[in-house]
Amino acid sequence: MNNLKTLLGELGLGLSNILRTTIYLTDYIDFEAVNAVYARHLHEPFPVRTTVQVAALPSGAKVQIDTVVGF
Repeated sequence: MNNLKTLLGELGLGLSNILRTTIYLTDYIDFEAVNAVYARHLHEPFPVRTTVQVAALPSGAKVQIDTVVGF
């Protein structure tokens, strides 16, 4: 989430500009931990979200978040 915040900041945007996220997890056992971090950074009304489990992510990552932002 910190990386996402930094990238958005470079565009003059913030986490409140996120309209939709897709979260990719390599193991659903991490779902609750991801929810806790997500809730610390994003607030109601939360962006539309899809979460899916995948076989693998680049560089051995356990979580990847894809976002759509509005201006």
